[in-house]
Amino acid sequence: MRIVCMGAGGLGGYFGGLLAADGGDVAFVARGRHLAAMRADGLVIERDGGRPAVHVPKPVATDDPASLGRADLILVNVKLWDTAAAIDAIRPLVGPNTCLLSLQNGVTKDDMLAEAFGRDRLFGGVAYVATTIARPGVIAQTGPMQRLLFGAYAPAGEAVAQAFLAAALKAGIDAAIPPDIRVAIWQKFVFLTGLSSLTASVRTPIGPIRENPLARAFLADVFAEVVAVGRALGVALPEDEAASAMTRADTVPPTMTASLAHDLAAGNRLEVPWLAGGVVALGASAGVPTPCCRAVNAILAPHAMGRVA
Repeated sequence: MRIVCMGAGGLGGYFGGLLAADGGDVAFVARGRHLAAMRADGLVIERDGGRPAVHVPKPVATDDPASLGRADLILVNVKLWDTAAAIDAIRPLVGPNTCLLSLQNGVTKDDMLAEAFGRDRLFGGVAYVATTIARPGVIAQTGPMQRLLFGAYAPAGEAVAQAFLAAALKAGIDAAIPPDIRVAIWQKFVFLTGLSSLTASVRTPIGPIRENPLARAFLADVFAEVVAVGRALGVALPEDEAASAMTRADTVPPTMTASLAHDLAAGNRLEVPWLAGGVVALGASAGVPTPCCRAVNAILAPHAMGRVA
């Protein structure tokens, strides 16, 4: 199966790199110095804890998606504000049987793809892995956790989903097709919104947040708001999902900060309109109050477009 990774950063470079290293037919759409390094020296996945690196010496990489021809599966890994541009770029890759899988953040990420290409060939998906571009051509993975959950929204995509599952498992990816991919997406959304909201707005790692009674209570309230919105929208989240999210938050290293906090510190554009801001918008449509997420959105709104030079 021909897989194209639209975006070769932390997610696309990592999962696509593992698939390519296993001999999979994988192509990467990248740009700038990252693309140049991949062409010159290959794609490298560095892993901590003494684990050996993964090296793809000659990856198929380009900044011109149209040059790749039709794909069986496209992994969409761009930042949410780049989705419209990515849709235009991948149109030449999409044939009548092409499926698409977004590994982006948020719970509205699939709406634009469905509008552009239809829902019959669309997969819902969620990834759990701590990765970043350490330097051009090099993806760094922190910690051993890596998990990929996905599933077809319609029967037309189920055969491709099963084929991709087999390829992912063969490449050493901890992958699965859950009974309800929408629940899996919202479960990550609950956790990510809470951790990103607090570590970014408080500007401190999760350790001091969960140890302070007031900050911990605010985190619990954010989790509860997201769960309430999801359940009001018909997502079958367990009633104890907010408590489960807090239990998970207690297990992560105390030095952990969400990528939103890293982007804030670096002066980069923020995905807060799709995280806490997304909860506010969805809550309004569902008639669910979201005062904590509204506060986070307001606190981070002046920084949402990044630092002005």
